[in-house]
Amino acid sequence: MSPPSPEIGRKLASFGVFEADFDTRELRKQGRRIRLQEQPFAMLTILLEHAGQVITREQLKQKLWAADTFVDFDHSLNTAVNKIREALGDSPATPCFVETVARRGYRFIADVKWQKPSALTTSSRPSVAANELPAIDRRVTRGLFGLIQIMYLVFYLEALLHWRGVESVSWASTGSALILVLVLVAAGVGIPVRFYLLSAAAFDYALLGEKFRKIFIPLLLLDELWAVAPFLILERIGFGAAFAATAALLYVPFAERTLVKMAYGTGVSQAGEDGRFRA
Repeated sequence: MSPPSPEIGRKLASFGVFEADFDTRELRKQGRRIRLQEQPFAMLTILLEHAGQVITREQLKQKLWAADTFVDFDHSLNTAVNKIREALGDSPATPCFVETVARRGYRFIADVKWQKPSALTTSSRPSVAANELPAIDRRVTRGLFGLIQIMYLVFYLEALLHWRGVESVSWASTGSALILVLVLVAAGVGIPVRFYLLSAAAFDYALLGEKFRKIFIPLLLLDELWAVAPFLILERIGFGAAFAATAALLYVPFAERTLVKMAYGTGVSQAGEDGRFRA
């Protein structure tokens, strides 16, 4: 194994929205402790200390178990790396942190920032109060974000398929043509945007957080305009239902932003030249 980097003498490693405290042997996400057993944490420590390097399975065996230990090494290593990925919300198919190098071993691919022991003060660590977002598996938040995109796609398609119904809205007869144009434009613009966001979430696009932040304001304006759509069918569903649906749709864009932050952090993700995630 190559010699460790100069940062090894340091006690706190930060990567993305996570930090590993080698003194307390804790893994935290935005200040909240994430449960990780001793053996997986020891493996994570080795990968962090040699970030960017391929650590072979044989090297991990030698470091994690004594020579006279009798254990199913392959099964134990697989279990440990799966525990690490579960704690980080990582995926073996599209890794953001732990990459499997076929027939060799593993490599930690995200940027790691180290702090010296003198810098480890209470103020330097993110507090739970300062980070109000809960620590949830990224697959859950991405799935919910994707469902929202599907919901909007259904709305847009319904508007396009029943555009004559929109045109014949009686309660706004004086401006029905304008309403029809607005609905059709919103649907025409919204469909490609929703497909983009849906595919980005499905493929865990590393820059989704940054891209969504850039388009949030125009997307918010589009969605807030679309939120009044339930009133187009006021005569069919009644005022109460239309009002409740509009109130819910007004909140949805902010829910989307929260889900993106939970999945990709509050900071801006960056990608290296190889396209891998660099938090």
